[in-house]
Amino acid sequence: MPIIKSAIKRVKTNEKANTRNSAQLGAMRSAVKKFENAKTTGADNVEDLYKEAIAAVDKAKSKGLIKANKAARDKSRMTARLAK
Repeated sequence: MPIIKSAIKRVKTNEKANTRNSAQLGAMRSAVKKFENAKTTGADNVEDLYKEAIAAVDKAKSKGLIKANKAARDKSRMTARLAK
């Protein structure tokens, strides 16, 4: 643990940001997995889950959690999977 006051504050801030970012990234992954599972099982609400997954990917990209290329790749794969 740091001794300098500003460093102590920085550690606390980093821990809060890490928790927030981890939750956001986990929510994105969960949304994508829910869509994939629904598509595999042939559920009725695939279109709704698709929209939620796309929104989650876009939100993660806007927060800087994933790069733009990964967001585009994930969205493209989900769109192709939806069309099948």
